[in-house]
Amino acid sequence: MNFIPLHALSPIDGRYHNQTKALQRYFSEYALIRYRVYVEVEYFIALCKTGIQPLHKIDPAVYSVLRDVAEQFNEQDAERIKAQERITNHDVKAVEYFIKEKIDQSGFGAYREFVHFGLTSQDINNTAIPLSLKEFYSGYFVQSMETLIQRIEHMARESDHIAMLARTHGQPASPTLLGKELQVFAERIRQQLILFNQCPIPAKFGGATGNLNAHYVAYPDYNWHQFAHHFIKEVLGLHPSYPTTQIEHYDHLAALFDASKRINTILIDFCRDVWQYISMEYFTQHTVAGEVGSSAMPHKVNPIDFENAEGNLGLANALFEHLSAKLPVSRLQRDLTDSTVLRNVGVPYAHTVIAVNSIMKGLGKLSVNTMVIKRDLDANWAVVAEAIQTILRREQYPNPYEALKELTRGKNHITQSDIASFIEQLQIPADLKLELKNISPNNYTGKFVL
Repeated sequence: MNFIPLHALSPIDGRYHNQTKALQRYFSEYALIRYRVYVEVEYFIALCKTGIQPLHKIDPAVYSVLRDVAEQFNEQDAERIKAQERITNHDVKAVEYFIKEKIDQSGFGAYREFVHFGLTSQDINNTAIPLSLKEFYSGYFVQSMETLIQRIEHMARESDHIAMLARTHGQPASPTLLGKELQVFAERIRQQLILFNQCPIPAKFGGATGNLNAHYVAYPDYNWHQFAHHFIKEVLGLHPSYPTTQIEHYDHLAALFDASKRINTILIDFCRDVWQYISMEYFTQHTVAGEVGSSAMPHKVNPIDFENAEGNLGLANALFEHLSAKLPVSRLQRDLTDSTVLRNVGVPYAHTVIAVNSIMKGLGKLSVNTMVIKRDLDANWAVVAEAIQTILRREQYPNPYEALKELTRGKNHITQSDIASFIEQLQIPADLKLELKNISPNNYTGKFVL
């Protein structure tokens, strides 16, 4: 039976297939095989360039032949490798046999045993998977986050003049600016993205126990440590990890997953705040023709995009938490628990992509409801008490905080008239009274500079 999204066990490949299919080039089984082939090919070419015998005799024409194998890799090639894996019961060994076949077919079969020479499968896995992550981060993830940041910043600029009642502990507090509150999230994400980009993407290349034993026993006079360092850093563009056991210790990968989790935590916070603003009617949502908000209540326009995003971000973070906690822990020189876990590194990023798409969609439906925002400000004149008592402190008026506390604390409703009457009875100059009366919830907002 041909696969269709309706039959998928995971919503990533089912319900959300159209949103996540771009990630298949980085994290699918096909992608993992393709990255393995690429690493094996580049390793063989790097060996040829060492000049060790008998590779010093090889015609450099083999380089382009093998690179074509990697660059033109297709689904038929992947199926061929999977068929071989069913025989070997070893995925990396199947890749080795595939490349040996290609070398045989190209007339360089005499050198076939230098494919995967001296390596363990982890030398391939611990370079192929980081390489896929590197290309995903640079080619998709960072740009996706930058686009979201820019969208939030655009909203911030459009609303940087709109005074809004703040709420601390859920209670009315000193007014703020809507644009500034949005910019807080943009800046938080950007700062975490900077930290994310500073995390090295590590790779290991050291043989069965990390000491390049097989390389040195075959060619004891060659500097294989320098070779491995150059191959990882200059050929693959990754961060060399040394010393290691059989596996890369994953500490840097854990840092990347933790950084991804922090970004998602900020986005959860953002979704909840926007959800609350919608509930308070500070934002209205555009209706879409044909959409239904509730199966029973025709009037409803639910903030489902932000709820969907929050749910997917929570799932992503649960997986990031496991990845960062589990991968750096392995028994002695290695156990196999990292292998199955690493196959799932794309899953939390898929949930993150779904979430970001939902946030972008939700933001596109919003309009600022300035009437409701202003109504809340006008109904909460008690919030100017801070401003009045601060100016009175400046003028060295006795006990200003206590006087405003007596007027406002625990009172059901303080009006503009109540504030004006309080100011009028103060024993202060007329010009100071005028200064205090000019303060309102709409202008007591401080300054916000983008």
